[in-house]
Amino acid sequence: MVLETKITKMFGIKHPIVAAPMGPFYTTELTSAVSEAGGLGVLSHSALLSDYMKGRNPVDIMKENMLKVVEHTDKPFGFNIRTSRRETHAPQFVKDIPKFIMENQRLKEQCLYAITSAGSSRTLQQSKSFQKLKESGSNIKHFHVAPALWLADKCVASNVDGLVVTGGEGGGHQSYEKISTLVLLQQVMEKYPDFPVIACGGFATGEGLAAALAIGAGAIAMGSRFIASKESEFSETYKGVIPSAKAQDTVLVTGALGPIRLWKNEYSLHHGLVSDKDAKIAEEAAMSQEDIIEEGRAYEAAYTGDITSGAVLLGQSIGIIKSLESVSKIIEDIVQEAEKRLKNAHSYIK
Repeated sequence: MVLETKITKMFGIKHPIVAAPMGPFYTTELTSAVSEAGGLGVLSHSALLSDYMKGRNPVDIMKENMLKVVEHTDKPFGFNIRTSRRETHAPQFVKDIPKFIMENQRLKEQCLYAITSAGSSRTLQQSKSFQKLKESGSNIKHFHVAPALWLADKCVASNVDGLVVTGGEGGGHQSYEKISTLVLLQQVMEKYPDFPVIACGGFATGEGLAAALAIGAGAIAMGSRFIASKESEFSETYKGVIPSAKAQDTVLVTGALGPIRLWKNEYSLHHGLVSDKDAKIAEEAAMSQEDIIEEGRAYEAAYTGDITSGAVLLGQSIGIIKSLESVSKIIEDIVQEAEKRLKNAHSYIK
């Protein structure tokens, strides 16, 4: 049995499973592994504090990572650009990366998914470079993360090709509305029943995949489940948090771009949560350069192994992840369980 959906057909992938972008961390090896296993791997907008301190440009890092992916798989993959007001390199990303893809035939054939997040859905869509890439014969599709219904409305109005609908239980940055994936996904599918949608936030099992497909999504995106894989570049200490964790072991605090879901530790329990975007902007205005550096240092510290004073980004799905596995086994197990659940659900129809 094959789970064929609008998303699997759009990207020519075997399974309706996508890797969630996890910037500022590196996910190059993970991207290759997910794509090679039949899902859709996604390169994060990678830029650690140490990269900036060494003078490395995140656009150049993305180019290097793209070339590494096509060395290790001939399957489709994607990349993420954070278009937040704090991302000073976003204009260069949307100008240079489409050009880079267009100039490399393998990238043009394999890099089929561009996902923007944490900012405007129009930034990439209005890029002349991206428009030229699409006109050149590329089958690349542009999706934007929508963590609220009103944001989904804005994305559709900006003519994106699809939505990543992500609820508040997911790890990493979230919206101020704190709406669960279950409710948000129903809201979006009711309003846009024919629009390509990937569901994200709280997914780690076949049961979750079956539920998302039944509601109308064409795939799920997973972050925490793929962090807990043998191929992910996250430190073994970071990964080791997950198998014994409970769903209630995360908390929403103020992150670099807004509310962010972190694992409960010394770092997160000493951070508050701003109430809205205006409060966040006011907080940013009061930040010193040293505050910004300390913030970046906390994210990198966790990624490299400090799970006490570092910022450990994880979602509530850690409560249903019981082991560290290879990417291929994770995807195989999830798909098999989803098939079983969907067959069982079909039996209810008489």
